This record gives sequence, C-alpha cells and structure tokens, in this order.
Amino acid sequence: MLPSLFVAHGAPLLAIEDNEYTQFLQSLGKTLPKPKAIVLFSAHWEAPVQMVSEVAEYSTIYDFGGFPEALYRIMYPAKGHLDTAKEMEQMFTDAGVSFQVDTKRGLDHGAWVVLKMMYPDIDVPVVSMSVNPNLTPEEQYKIGKSIESLREKDVLVIASGGTVHNLRAVKMMADNGSTDQWALDFDNWLAEHFEKWDTNSLFQYEKLAPAAELAVPPYGNEHFIPIFYAMGAADTSKKASLLHRSYRYGNLSHSVWQFGEL
Repeated sequence: MLPSLFVAHGAPLLAIEDNEYTQFLQSLGKTLPKPKAIVLFSAHWEAPVQMVSEVAEYSTIYDFGGFPEALYRIMYPAKGHLDTAKEMEQMFTDAGVSFQVDTKRGLDHGAWVVLKMMYPDIDVPVVSMSVNPNLTPEEQYKIGKSIESLREKDVLVIASGGTVHNLRAVKMMADNGSTDQWALDFDNWLAEHFEKWDTNSLFQYEKLAPAAELAVPPYGNEHFIPIFYAMGAADTSKKASLLHRSYRYGNLSHSVWQFGEL
C-alpha cells in the first residue's frame, strides 16, 4: 500500500532551483514505488464543492506573475486517469460527499511544481482535486478518509500546500538561512500532535497552536488545510512521519509529511 503525502510546493521559483528541498523531492519520487495514478489536492484550486478532474491531458496553468521567463516555458502535460476519477466519485457518493466533475481545468503550480520534481518524465497519470478552505478540518479529513482504499490499489494521494505560508511575513530579499522562531514553534507543535495522531487538538489548531495566526493567517488558510485531506487518507493506520522540513525566506516552510506506511 502506498502512503499519502502532504508536500509543500513553496514559491514558484522552486521549479527552476537546485537546492536541498528540490533534491529531496527528486529522491522521494525515485524511492517510492511507481504509482498507477496520482490523486492530487492542490491549495491553488479552491472550490465550494469537491471537484474531481476528468481531463484527458492537462494544460499547464501559470497562476503567478513577475517571475523569470524560464518558469513560463515549463510544461507538464500529464495524462488524466478516468478509471481512478470514476472510482473516487463512487466513493464520494457512498460516503455522502458532494462533488462535481471538471473536464477542462489544467494543472496549477501547486500541482505541477511538485509533480515536476517527483515525476519529471511525466509518466504517471494524475487526477487533479480541489480543496475547500471553508470546510472544518473534520470535514476535510472526512473527504480524505473516504478515498483511503485507493492507496491499496497503487494510487498515490498527494496534498500540496504549506504548513507555514504567510506571504505578508516572508522575507524574499533575506534568504539567508535564518528561520523565525514563531514558524519553528508552529511546526514543532504540529509535529508533536501529528505523531500522536491527536486529531482533537489538530482540528483546533487555530486556538491551540502557537503562532497559528501568523503561520496560517486569517485571510488565507488554503495552503495549510490540504494536510487534513492527506491525513484522512491514512485514517486506518494513524501513523504520521515527518520526511523533510526546511525553510526559505525566513519562515516559508518546506515540509513533507507521510501518512500511513508502504
């Protein structure tokens, strides 16, 4: 059985950089057994109802501006996987999860930056998925839990976002290796409670976690909440492992969490 993963996609520049984190993601893709398909929840696809992609071949969305031209030349024309999409739709129906089908949307950078690092040969089909920041963590967890059995069928569930992602706090001009203590405090609290599978505390992270208002700012939680989808997809095993953690720009976290076991 494949695990589920929460993978930080960082800043778009990650796609053309060679550093500790990009090297880790490249290694991770080679270490895991090759999946039949990837189901990917992206922080950059927000929708009020769960969207399931039935795209045959994805276009590449450049949902950012002001970056080097090299970023806009990257293409990741992954194939879709209709069988997995249809199977998920049945799982959602059985679990009482409302959903809609999308047949046009391409892959945003929350998806293709991660996929490009882990599967540069574009040889694994993908089912792109939305997230809903307006749901409670319990509801987001339930969506992940409803598709947990896909992991038994060689489908890799990836949720792409970032545990600490506050664009008003990042220091783009001070990428000197230092990390703000508040970011460390928040991520350390998460690690303690993920490793205990303490969903009661995690679902109340806004009230209980130190510096939660800085790490997950009130104006945007879309990058943090994908982690609950990934966690829910390993509900039976209830095992969490931190595979990587580093920081850029003072506090932008590059965390990779594995939920469940191979």
